Amino acid sequence: MSEVYAVRRGRLRDRCAAAGSDAALVSLPANVRYLAGGAPPGAVLLLGVADHRDVLLCPRTPGGATAESRPDERLRLNVLPTAAGDPAVAAAGLLDASGARALAVEEHHLTVARHRAIGSVAPRLLLSDLGCAVEQERTVKDEGEISQLRIAAEISDQALGELLESILVGRTERHLALELERRLVDHGADGPAFRTSVATGPNAGRAGHRPSDRRVEEGDFLSVRLGANYHGYRCEIGRTFVIGTSPADWQIELYDLVFAAQRAGREALTPGTAYRDVDRAARQPLESAGYGEGLAARTGHGVGLEIDEDPQLAPAAMGKLDACVPVTVEPGVHLPGRGGVRIDDTLVVRPEADGGPELLTITTKELLAL
Repeated sequence: MSEVYAVRRGRLRDRCAAAGSDAALVSLPANVRYLAGGAPPGAVLLLGVADHRDVLLCPRTPGGATAESRPDERLRLNVLPTAAGDPAVAAAGLLDASGARALAVEEHHLTVARHRAIGSVAPRLLLSDLGCAVEQERTVKDEGEISQLRIAAEISDQALGELLESILVGRTERHLALELERRLVDHGADGPAFRTSVATGPNAGRAGHRPSDRRVEEGDFLSVRLGANYHGYRCEIGRTFVIGTSPADWQIELYDLVFAAQRAGREALTPGTAYRDVDRAARQPLESAGYGEGLAARTGHGVGLEIDEDPQLAPAAMGKLDACVPVTVEPGVHLPGRGGVRIDDTLVVRPEADGGPELLTITTKELLAL
């Protein structure tokens, strides 16, 4: 794996050299993890462009068993003498002492206070914006990364499948969400990829719903959204079920509509398709049925070391899909006071010659009565 991280750093080094930077300071944890193989808390990566000397600066000695805590052994490790120090400021000091003159930083991550502190300790350094260069590199995943995502999806499917076999009526949304997160860890996850959402009755299908003390009742829609974090890689799955009885006609009609929209979005995931066209494919059936006004701002997004990465599958999104880009497709409809339906999957964009989009989250999308 060390060679993988060295190649990634080499690509960024070439980009910085072309822009005239002597070094790059990477501070966003997911970007540090991508380039260094691990992101101990508070660590930053100083990437030497001219001398190829890369340093991982940490406020304390890395420890722990998770992948995020184990950096590439090829990197020079610099532990600050006091945990109260700022590794980003220390990195600027090291670079200034070496005689370098230009440093690219992640301005979208550094606070104004840290940016000023860097300028004060290294006033001769010309600071430029690295922008989202590392995030752009992260968009297309290698097969090793996709394997991690595949395991995260398997764990998520297992946790959800076990919940569906338990008694649900009378239990609170909050209790079910906590149980799902425990099951993720039991099956090998480092933790949840994001805050698990369980929504019942009038809450079902609501985007971003936080579990409450509402109890599951007969006839409810039950919407569940969860994902596993496995070695830093995060996936997402969302399903909607009916509790304890045969679905009502309106529930079947709404579910079938959202399912059709989700299928249209999945089928649009081919290399070269515009992001906005994927969104349009999933959005059009819902708008035609009269639900356009309450739809979410986007149909899906990329996943990886963060649960919300580029690309954004949204009406105004610019760009086209590449192969080996993992994304979610997650349309939903919520009817105020009644509930609704959300169906989320994580897939990897693949060319038609390779079988088309690879579905990672495989829990059934049949409307089950639990």
